[in-house]
Amino acid sequence: MTNEIAQSVRTLLTGILPPITMPFDIEGNLVPEGLEPQIDLMIANGVRAIVAGGSTGEGHALSRDEFATAMKVVNDAVAGRVPFVVGLIVNSTKEAVERFELLKGLDIAALQVTPVHYLFKPQLESTITHFRTIWEQTKTPILIYNVIPWNYLSPRDMLTIMDRVPGVVGIKQSSGDLKTLSDLLLDAKPESVTLTGIDALLYPAFALGCHGAISALTSALPGVSVKLFNAVARGDHALGRDIHFKLNALWNTLRHDNLPACVKYIQSRQGLAMFHPRPPMEQVTNQQKAEIDKHLAPLLVL
Repeated sequence: MTNEIAQSVRTLLTGILPPITMPFDIEGNLVPEGLEPQIDLMIANGVRAIVAGGSTGEGHALSRDEFATAMKVVNDAVAGRVPFVVGLIVNSTKEAVERFELLKGLDIAALQVTPVHYLFKPQLESTITHFRTIWEQTKTPILIYNVIPWNYLSPRDMLTIMDRVPGVVGIKQSSGDLKTLSDLLLDAKPESVTLTGIDALLYPAFALGCHGAISALTSALPGVSVKLFNAVARGDHALGRDIHFKLNALWNTLRHDNLPACVKYIQSRQGLAMFHPRPPMEQVTNQQKAEIDKHLAPLLVL
């Protein structure tokens, strides 16, 4: 992939790129018709792309058939209005390539791909081969989704992969701290995409020059997230910090173990239907709802 194409991808994937939630009914069945209203809400609030099949979207829990159905519905609902990024959370190179085969005919801007995430961790050379094979078989730009705690890639690892696999055009940094993100921004090529997935640190990430965010809060509150990104972009750091601390207070009420369920509840408070997590993920409790509502109210009037 040439630098020009990589730079074009970075232009496409800048700003707020929400990982949409996956609508399930109370028994855990996929409800495809729940996707379009959510996508319309996101786009109406000024997001720059739609991401489907990520962690917030419980992509790890989708069967192949469900994955194919959901991605087709998302593609049709997006209808080219913004770029469409597909998440691949898989445990083998073969599964990644075969899942991509289910996407034939869809308008996909990039793939968001995790390192393998089961118990066994490959060495760096095998990880490079994993991403290279996916690129060679799909010819679709790849974002490394650096989120797996026991297969966590260092900044040097990620930069090495990007150097050696031309189709890997960027990184979604979802673990670590601002030092890790700063190291990536310091050493990445100018055309590379550096995105944050760390919800508690969106404002400082944008202030450092991060190109955008794919994170749970951007899906829960797309309009607020866009306002935060735009405030920092135009140098309005007073507004940026104000939004940051309001989001920080809300974030502190959310349990990571049922975070997608919490995001769905927050979306429902903005007019979307209330959908459920896929079991065995727990529902949002009444106590969680009360805490969320308390800190959501100041954000809904921004």
